[in-house]
Amino acid sequence: MASRFWRAAIAAVMSFAAGSAFAQPFPAKPVHILVPYPPGGGVDVLTRTLADEVSKQWGRSIVVENRPGAGGVIASQAIATSPPDGYSLVMVASGHATNPFLYPKLPYDTFKDFSPISLLASSPNVLLVRADSPFKSAAEIIATAKAKPGSLSYGHAGNGTSTHLTGELLKNLAKIDLNAIPYKGGMPAINDLLGGQIPMSFNNGPESVGQLQAGTVRALAVTTAARAPFLPDVPSLSEAVPGYDTEVWWGLLGPGGMPPDLVAKLSHDFVAALNMEVVKERLSKLGAVPIGSTPEKFDAKIHADYEKWGPIIKAAGMTAE
Repeated sequence: MASRFWRAAIAAVMSFAAGSAFAQPFPAKPVHILVPYPPGGGVDVLTRTLADEVSKQWGRSIVVENRPGAGGVIASQAIATSPPDGYSLVMVASGHATNPFLYPKLPYDTFKDFSPISLLASSPNVLLVRADSPFKSAAEIIATAKAKPGSLSYGHAGNGTSTHLTGELLKNLAKIDLNAIPYKGGMPAINDLLGGQIPMSFNNGPESVGQLQAGTVRALAVTTAARAPFLPDVPSLSEAVPGYDTEVWWGLLGPGGMPPDLVAKLSHDFVAALNMEVVKERLSKLGAVPIGSTPEKFDAKIHADYEKWGPIIKAAGMTAE
C-alpha cells in the first residue's frame, strides 16, 4: 500500500512539474512576425510600429523579418506550416484574400490554414507621378490614355496586390488602356518612378508619405471615395471617375488551429497598442487609419474581399508571375 502511495505521489508531483513547464505565461520567448514585402513599405512600417509597442507591454522582444516574394505567398506558407503556438505570425495585406485566384496551386488553404487575429489598419492607395511630371491631374492621365491607348504604364507592388487592382479598376471604370508593370513591392516601383522608367505608380499611403514630404513625387489622387485626412488637398479618383473606391488593408494572422484564448490575447494586445496615442499619431502621419477589429470581423473581411475581387481578377485574366 505504502509503495503504491509513494509512486502515485511522485507521479503527481512530476505531472504538476511538467504541466507548469508548459503553462508559462505567453510569451515566454521572442515572437517572430514575418512581413511579406521589402523594408520601407506600408506593411513593414505598420508592423514595426506595433511590434515596438507590444514588445514593451510583454517585456519580450518581437523579431520582425522581411520575407518578400510571390505576392506574400512565401511568408504566408512559412506561417501556415508553423506550430500554432503564437510565436510565429504574419502581417498580411489585402492580397492575401485574392492570392487564391492568382496562384491556382497555393501551398496552403487561405482560410483553414490561418487563424485571423485582427484587421489592424487600412489606407487609400495613391496615384503618384514624379515631381517634374507634365501630368497635373488624374483627368489629364485619363485624357492621354484615351487619346493614345496603351501609351502609358503604371507601376504596382505585384500581380494581384491592392495597387494592381487599383489600376485595373481605373482601367475598367474609365474605359482606358494602361500597361501594368509589376514590382516586388511598392518601394521598387517608386524607385523606377523616380528613375523615369515609368510615368506613374499606385502606392499605399505609408510608403508614399516620405516621398511626398521629400518633394520627389506628387500625388494626383487617392483611391478611396472620400479625400484622405493625411492628404486633404489631394482629390479622390472618384472626383474624376464616379464610383471609384478602393483601399489597402493590413491584418495579423497566425497558423491555423491556434487556441481561442491565445488568439484573443494576441488580438487584445495588438489592438491595445494600436489605440495608443503615440501609435495613432504615427499611423496618421503615415496615412494609415487604425481599425483594430476582432478576429471574427477580420475573418469576415477576408471572405468578403475574396468574394468581391475574385470575379474581377478572373475577368481581367490576372495571373501571378
